[in-house]
Amino acid sequence: MRAVIQRVASASVTIDGQIIGSIDHGLLVLLGIATGDTPEDASWLAQKIAGLRIFPDADDKMNLSIRDTTGRALVVSQFTLIASTRKGNRPSFNDSAKPELAIPLYEDFVHQLESAIGRPVATGRFGAMMQVALVNDGPVTLVIDSRLRE
Repeated sequence: MRAVIQRVASASVTIDGQIIGSIDHGLLVLLGIATGDTPEDASWLAQKIAGLRIFPDADDKMNLSIRDTTGRALVVSQFTLIASTRKGNRPSFNDSAKPELAIPLYEDFVHQLESAIGRPVATGRFGAMMQVALVNDGPVTLVIDSRLRE
C-alpha cells in the first residue's frame, strides 16, 4: 500500500456535485493498493499514520499525532499512486490491485485507521470519479509505502 498523507486545514470529496466526505483540520490520506498487499499492510500503515507526529504542539514544534489532537481523517482511494512510469510517457496501472482485492483492503484500512485514532474516518467512494479539494496546512505532505516500512 502506498499513501500520500497531507496535513490539512480542510478537505472534501465531491461526486456528481455532492460532497460525500469532508473534514476540518486533520489528515487527507490518498491510498493506493497494489497487487500483493495484505491486511497486515493495512494494519501497519494505519498505525504508522495514526502515530505520525506532524501536528504542532504549544511551542509550534511537530510533536503531536492526530491521536493527540481533535483532527479527523479523510481517506480517498487512488489507484494511480501505484502507477509505473518505467516505459514511455503513459503510466501503467498493471500493479494496482483489482477491485476484488482492493475494496476489502481499502475498507479494512479505513476500519484500522478509525480504531487507531479513536474517531470516525470520512471517505470517498472506491472506484468513483471524485473531485478532491484541500487546503494543505504547512504544507506538510508525506509519502509512505507499506512495503518499504520506513
